[in-house]
Amino acid sequence: MPHPAPRPIPETTDLLTAELVVDMAAPVAPAISPDGRLVAYGVVANNGRDGRPHSSVWVAATDGSAAPRRLTDGTARDAAPKWAPDSAFLCFTSDREERGTAQLQRILPDGSEDIAKPESMTRWRGGICDHYPLADGRTVALLAEDEPTAEDERRAAEGDDAKVWGRHLPVSRLRLLDLATGVVRTVDSLGDRHVAEVTQRPDGGPLAVLSWATPELDPGVTTARLHLVTPETGAVQDLGPVGFEARSPVWWNHQGEWHLAHLAVTPGHLVGALAVIDTVPPATGQTVEQRNLTVGMSACPTELVQVADGPPLALFADGLDTALYRLDPQSLRFHRLSRAPGTLAGLTASHSGETVAVLMGTAREPKNVHAGVTGGPLLRLSDTSPELRRIRWGVQERLSYQASDGLQLDGLLVLPAGRTRDEGPFPLVTMVHGGPYFRHADEFTLNAVDCGQWLATAGYAVFLPNPRGGSGHGHEFAAVVTGAVGGDEWTDVLAGIDLLVAEGVADPERLGISGWSHGGFMAAWAIGQTERFKAAMMGAGISDWGMQAGTGEWGIMDAALGGSTGWNGPGPHVHDRNSPISYASRIRTPVLILHGEEDTNVPLGQAVHFHRALRHFGVEHEFVVYPREGHGLHERAHQLDALRRIRAWYDRWL
Repeated sequence: MPHPAPRPIPETTDLLTAELVVDMAAPVAPAISPDGRLVAYGVVANNGRDGRPHSSVWVAATDGSAAPRRLTDGTARDAAPKWAPDSAFLCFTSDREERGTAQLQRILPDGSEDIAKPESMTRWRGGICDHYPLADGRTVALLAEDEPTAEDERRAAEGDDAKVWGRHLPVSRLRLLDLATGVVRTVDSLGDRHVAEVTQRPDGGPLAVLSWATPELDPGVTTARLHLVTPETGAVQDLGPVGFEARSPVWWNHQGEWHLAHLAVTPGHLVGALAVIDTVPPATGQTVEQRNLTVGMSACPTELVQVADGPPLALFADGLDTALYRLDPQSLRFHRLSRAPGTLAGLTASHSGETVAVLMGTAREPKNVHAGVTGGPLLRLSDTSPELRRIRWGVQERLSYQASDGLQLDGLLVLPAGRTRDEGPFPLVTMVHGGPYFRHADEFTLNAVDCGQWLATAGYAVFLPNPRGGSGHGHEFAAVVTGAVGGDEWTDVLAGIDLLVAEGVADPERLGISGWSHGGFMAAWAIGQTERFKAAMMGAGISDWGMQAGTGEWGIMDAALGGSTGWNGPGPHVHDRNSPISYASRIRTPVLILHGEEDTNVPLGQAVHFHRALRHFGVEHEFVVYPREGHGLHERAHQLDALRRIRAWYDRWL
């Protein structure tokens, strides 16, 4: 899957500013038309007056014969474009009528106007969460919460809003919209289960519905079940439970027999690599057998895509690269079609499976929409941030090195912009990825959280390690951190730093470490294990795994990572050994702590806990809380603040 040759960089270069970083427009959610002629996609940008991201819907010819055309004006959050089965129109969600409340819109992509006028298809109070046009061309499956009742409105008006835990989050239900009449019918036979995803059998048959017992992530993701729903009658067949973090159900047919596959964590594990799980739904009753189609593979599936006229396609994380695979129906094994550097995302296929579109980029340019023949060269269609070509970026190198126990590892080194290895040593900032089931891929990444190139343009070398626990190297590599976070993954990071010091790239007296989420945990962990780092940044990080198991929204998985909950006795507990807070008295490194005030993934209390310990022991640190933000930073002013504050912190200490 080769890239087109990158455009030459102009001789004159612009200064990279924080505004340029946060105002980059980015393509999202490509959707190829069933006939393979067009691809629709969203473009997200921070250009709204309210300081929050807005998005527009675009469409382009997959063969590049016409320039991309913007269909909506970008003044609202227009998202999730999906095609009618005959490719005649697009459906998407938008909050253009009421900010924060998405409704289903329909638009004709082949109109002559530059900005087309969408037609509103729903006025569902509470909004639409997701949608899926059905094969009959007359019906759209909707995922939506219940509309507020008169009693709900009274309670809201009077502030009578006590929350009963377990019933405090609204359930998304499966509903069917008749496009001709506008009537919405709810599928009541699923009861109060929270519907997470839906997809229809390509021949117009039943819907495969993935549901949870509750919308809470814990225990929701551990209670997932698959169902078949007949759209005409609403009749439901329960296929039984599926694995942890189950997602992406897809249908495929072989010799007249329909299969239903999905992604889930490798069976029998809460922590580990994703796997493709396949079953043949019985005529009645629950599924008898589920088969792991990716067992033993070193690459890890990241996306699974339904193809109407053939077996499914899938993207696999493969080291620093991403590979496109197709399932072989005979052997029930995935066969690689092509491979490209970096992370490919948003894979979408035509009805025949002969044409695909995907988001992909290079080490020097951000992701754009590409399309072409499946397994062949892909043509870039979008060009959302051309202004970035005037920036001189740091050269990004692929690294391969050994862990202390001999395991082969990979990662990336970003050199200071305009500098070579021979000009080292440089101040080095190690940026640890989140997850831990994630990875650094050989691609261009630049935002308020993953800001390696932002630091490289300021003269820093940046190390992006892929320690154990991450994706792209098989299940065992990912699962080894279970109950042992901060163990092998920490020594893996350290081995890479030692290599760069030995090679004269990194100045051992000017080392920094940072990360967000699990990477924030690793930064906090590192400075409790060694005094080698002269500065650290902990973003939305975990300081106490026991507290995280009890208060974070991924509770059961966090308990598996940390090793214990502390609920069965006074200890000592495994999670205490694995928590940075237990080593706060050792810390001498100045720490910048950044956290969103409304973070439910890693609650703010984790940062407050760490801050108080550092204050108690007199450790130099700065604690910054961003109002209204969750686990990431979305408001423009907050993104600008984080970028400037992170760079200033390293400028001060390194």
